Formats: sequence, structure tokens, C-alpha cells
Amino acid sequence: MKQKAPAFDKHFDAREVASYGVMEAAHYLRIPRTTIRDWVSGRHYRSNTGMRFSRPIIQVPDPAVKLLSFMNLVEIHVLDAIRRKHEIPLEKVRTAMNYLSKQFPSRHPLADQEFDTDGLNLFIKKFSQLINISQEGQLAIQEVLQAHLHRIERDLKGIPVRLYPFTRKRDLQEEPRAVVIDPQVSFGRPVLAGTGIPTAVIAERYKAGESVDDLADDYGRRRLEIEEAIRCELSVEAA
Repeated sequence: MKQKAPAFDKHFDAREVASYGVMEAAHYLRIPRTTIRDWVSGRHYRSNTGMRFSRPIIQVPDPAVKLLSFMNLVEIHVLDAIRRKHEIPLEKVRTAMNYLSKQFPSRHPLADQEFDTDGLNLFIKKFSQLINISQEGQLAIQEVLQAHLHRIERDLKGIPVRLYPFTRKRDLQEEPRAVVIDPQVSFGRPVLAGTGIPTAVIAERYKAGESVDDLADDYGRRRLEIEEAIRCELSVEAA
């Protein structure tokens, strides 16, 4: 008897697959792994009333397995912008996120299209109430957030499909978008934008002694792209 072929799961979404370890995500996003671990696992801390537990702020696909999805990478990318500018305490970020989630119910409120529009203003408004941000401070936070949001590419429904991670020092001036993380390409590992060439392969060849110019000629890419691929991977090793 001929076996029936398994049906294709039309609900499968590569963006939601648990694919990245905490250390790997920290490397790609240039964020300390202890910070990401706190965000996805929570942490215990000492208070006047004894030990307390700070709940996770980002929902991973399977809480029992601390692997992150592409959507989690996008959330962490945005959350890092919020924390980085004014070192806002995580509990206040969580309160503001809860407020945002009530306005725009979602499993990934930091990655939603609404956050890129009305949600952004709501979020900053909530921060202002929590920590008394000045008008100047509000503008500064919005500038940082918009710089990060600009590196997220979305489909027609507003769902993130690609993330262009920072490869330099997060200068708010336009950094090259030469490296991309796409869950549909190379198992979601960084590649040169517009290609399937993994940055890890380029970096390995560079470390083996090949020059940037030789690699650019071999792959038919600009020198800048090869430099950004190498910079991405070298920052991984230094993290």
C-alpha cells in the first residue's frame, strides 16, 4: 500500500522557530549575553523584603528550551535601543510594554508594525510618565528607536522578515546595511544582503589569509560589503 505523503504545514513560520542560542544572539546583536539572558529568562534579585524574581520580558517559543526565534531577535534589537539611550530600568520598560500590549495586543509587541507608528508614540508617552523624561529626552529616545526600526524590513502585513544588524558602533548616522539576518536564508544566519553568502564563510577565508580585495573579486561584491561581513564575524568572536 502506497504511503500517503505528510501534509505540508501551512501554519509553519520560520520567523517563529527556536533557532538561536543566547550567546549566538548576543554575538549577532552586539549585546552582552547576560543582558539577553535576563530578558528571556528573568532573574532573581535582592530587595529590602528578601529575594525577588523579575519575570522575563521577551517570550521565547519554548520556555523550557532557552532558544530564541527570529522575532525574538527583532524584539531584542528594539529593546536594546530603549535601554541603551538612558539606561532605563527594566521594570519600567516592562510596565511600558504592558501598557503597549493592552493598546495593541500581541505576542511580540516590540516587533509589531503598530509599534513603528502609533505604538512608538504611546511607548514614549508612557516612559515620560514613568521617569519624567524631558521633551529633549523624548526626542532623543525617538531618534534612537527610529534608527533601530529602520533596520527592520517588513512584509506587506507589517511583519518583520529581515533584520539588518549593526556591524559598527551604532552610530545613528546611516550605517551600511550590507549584512542581513533572514530566517528563510542560510538557516537565519547572517549573510551578505541580496545573496546567500554567509558572513562566517567570508570571515573564515579572510582569517586563512585571503585579502579583502581578493574576496571581493571572487564573490563579485563591493569591498565595503566584504569588510562589513568580516566586521560582523570578528565582533562575534570578540563578544
